[in-house]
Amino acid sequence: MPAPTAPSAPTAEQIQQASRILAGLVTHLREEPPLPGVVPLLAPLLDENTGVPMLLGDVLRAAARIVSRQAAVPWTDETRDIVSTLREAAQEITDWHILHGDKQRLSNQSPQAPSTLTAQ
Repeated sequence: MPAPTAPSAPTAEQIQQASRILAGLVTHLREEPPLPGVVPLLAPLLDENTGVPMLLGDVLRAAARIVSRQAAVPWTDETRDIVSTLREAAQEITDWHILHGDKQRLSNQSPQAPSTLTAQ
């Protein structure tokens, strides 16, 4: 039985595509669509385990780990600042995972929103 292979790293183009999708969502939300249509768009972004705050926090922590392990030793002040800033930003962003609770509150504000959101 072959060993499982690690997933391939996303390309810079795929990351840019994800950013463009989020930018498109921003544009859409600025047009103030009806709330029942907004809630399902926000639900995956606010998920307490796989939402944007958790994922971005994990990305920043991983980046800090890479810099800390691969930077020239001894570290320069700049390297220390970069690692520290990445770690602090990761913690601050991850703290925003509390927004997942707003998913339920938004559903309560919009009785026409799909009921599948309240079960998550």
